[in-house]
Amino acid sequence: RHFWGWLNAVFNKVDYDRIQAVGPDRAASEWLLRCGALVRYQGYQKWQQDYNGLPTGPLGKYKIEAINATDSCIMYRGFDYLDGLEHVREIKLQKCIYIQDECLQRLSETKNLQKSLLQLRIISCGNVTDRGIIALHKLMNLEYLYLSDLPGIREKEATARILQQALPNLELELDLE
Repeated sequence: RHFWGWLNAVFNKVDYDRIQAVGPDRAASEWLLRCGALVRYQGYQKWQQDYNGLPTGPLGKYKIEAINATDSCIMYRGFDYLDGLEHVREIKLQKCIYIQDECLQRLSETKNLQKSLLQLRIISCGNVTDRGIIALHKLMNLEYLYLSDLPGIREKEATARILQQALPNLELELDLE
């Protein structure tokens, strides 16, 4: 178990030279796929899941539009890869054991995501608490937030109210016990 935690930390180490060399979308795609997540590019229906099958072509041709991190090992230390992404409209975090409040706060403070992110789903991430959900209030353009199976959420109504006040146009769907 300790070995896998170490390996996952290695997978999440940010390679800033790589981001410079291949651009933010390609570098983030490599990080996400290495960690077991899927990406979908602008103008494409198919989810990219095979690291070795990453599309090639002119730099900047493939822009990440959606991220599905179900069962992935993405963690806070890799989130610098998100900084340069300008086209991400939806993110799904499901059964992500390394996602915690600091990750959601970092997501919310990412300038490009504040502009582009429209839909966010957080499902079965056991380390997320009310504090992490409230931190999402900086995602000004977020239209839809789905929260399900988050045992760390203790003050469901208060958290929902704070978020709705900060983001009046947000459609908030809760499936919490």
